Amino acid sequence: MSADRGSTKSDIAGPPRRLRGWRSGHGPATTATSDKRLYAPERFDVNFIDSGGREFQEPLIQCWNQSFEAALPIRSLASYRGKKSFSGLWWLATTSAHVGYQSWLERDHVMALDFDAAVVALASRPIRLIWQHDGETRTHTPDYFVRLGDGTAVVIDVRPDDRIEPEDAEAFDITAQACEAVGWTFRRVGEMDGVLRENLRWLSGYRHPRCLHPARAADLRRVFAGGAPLMEGARRAGDSIAVLPTLFHLLWRQVLRTDLAAAPLSAGSVVRTGGEEA
Repeated sequence: MSADRGSTKSDIAGPPRRLRGWRSGHGPATTATSDKRLYAPERFDVNFIDSGGREFQEPLIQCWNQSFEAALPIRSLASYRGKKSFSGLWWLATTSAHVGYQSWLERDHVMALDFDAAVVALASRPIRLIWQHDGETRTHTPDYFVRLGDGTAVVIDVRPDDRIEPEDAEAFDITAQACEAVGWTFRRVGEMDGVLRENLRWLSGYRHPRCLHPARAADLRRVFAGGAPLMEGARRAGDSIAVLPTLFHLLWRQVLRTDLAAAPLSAGSVVRTGGEEA
């Protein structure tokens, strides 16, 4: 999350696109810096550890199409007595793998990425960018590398607006330049919209496939085909207590949809079908 001092290929196709499912609080690529210099792509090296545990340092323009979403963390998450932030692992329903985070804010953004239907893979801190600045070696380890279903990549740093120091803003800007040079998107994201966050937290408790009952899922798709309030539809599909875990799982999978940013999820939330079959 902080700015540092001091193979299998992916099919990359098409221009980067905005991640679906993200609302207010997810910032655009950082562009402001106190130093307006531009860095050519050949100025950057990348330090990474592949899925087999082998460490490399290569020019960015030569390794940009590596499957960094499968790479191991180049920097481990610190945990120690008295630490103010909380580190942990999120079970990613998208890939059935664990992804690290080192704050509640990072956890919430990992959760939102897991919910995002455009995301197919995600890695925590798999690359370290290296460049020269005024004769000194500088490095920065972005928080997340995201692969989208169309093959494009998004590099993400998580930092609230009020915690960005000048040296951080410079690192984010230079990282954005490196990403743009190889067709990646860079995003610095901050606090999430509170309503969306709380709704995703609730639905994430039902993201595991064990919450899916195929027969009840079919009933729910039929009941909500024309739209209905959440609890009314659950009762029409059967015993609501038995049906709700599958209903929430389908909302997480976006097989069923409701506006998660408009208001807290409730019995009256209007639910409709809207995705692929479970």
